[in-house]
Amino acid sequence: MAHDFVSISHDGLRPLSAKDWEARLVRYIDLRPCYNAFIDCRSPGSEAKENFTIIGPGVSENPDQYVHIAEPHGFNIGGARQPPACVNSQHSHDTAEVFLVHTGHWRFDLGETGQDAQVEMGPGDVISIPTGMFRGFTNIGSDIGFLWAVLGEDDPGRVLWAPDVFKLARKHGLILLETGQLIDTVAGQTVPAGAAIMPETTAKQVASLHVATQAEAESFVAKARPGTFPIIDRNGVLRGEHGFSLSQVSLNEGQRLEEVAGTVIFVHKGALTLTCENGPVLLQIGDTLSVPHQHDPMIIANQDSVIHVVKKV
Repeated sequence: MAHDFVSISHDGLRPLSAKDWEARLVRYIDLRPCYNAFIDCRSPGSEAKENFTIIGPGVSENPDQYVHIAEPHGFNIGGARQPPACVNSQHSHDTAEVFLVHTGHWRFDLGETGQDAQVEMGPGDVISIPTGMFRGFTNIGSDIGFLWAVLGEDDPGRVLWAPDVFKLARKHGLILLETGQLIDTVAGQTVPAGAAIMPETTAKQVASLHVATQAEAESFVAKARPGTFPIIDRNGVLRGEHGFSLSQVSLNEGQRLEEVAGTVIFVHKGALTLTCENGPVLLQIGDTLSVPHQHDPMIIANQDSVIHVVKKV
């Protein structure tokens, strides 16, 4: 029946059109990278990394970073794309940080210099790194890799960089202000009058952060496996307070993705079709869709697919 193939509103609102859904869909091919999002963008080995803010403001230090969907969701969605051997420098976060390895092979390094503990990850693996802990990551594969990320809360705070990151940044003409803004002196920018420069991370701050053991680091990882199950949740593979849940959903061709109202959907494998009143919307590998709370669209797998679903809790 026709009404089975439209976006059903839970509160009497009109169904969304294909154009409406397209506005809530961030396609992988349309992602807009920022090459100078952070203070380490000129550090040797980090120059080629691409950062993305898909939903929410993220933690970028570049005020010109493009935000695909600004609407608050209770969490942020971002991404990092890096060529082989490219490094994301050691830093800590104020809120939860979760990565899904979409493509490539990666090594996550914990600690001020990345030597406290290390874990290697491949496609489908998920890592949740606690707050108050230095982390960095490197693409150790032979191809470009992409990490899809979830950060806790609408305002995920700012990044605390390891001391050496500040030293390298200064050497390459970058200054970070207390507001989180990056000043590029090589490009002719100057520190605004009255602006305060971000103090370099102190030994006391470093000492206050947690030092992870190798066993702890491995416990932060949910290894890829087939099936449908909660990854981050009260009863998930990875527990703890995040402010959001993350689940994996495996669909056979022709199967519907159920109960998606108020979620963000990421297509890790396969392809799906969202059917609405005036036409289908195709969801492809690497695409991110934000579904409003009032709507539960008909989304059907075109082929065997693996979807990751995030929801505020």
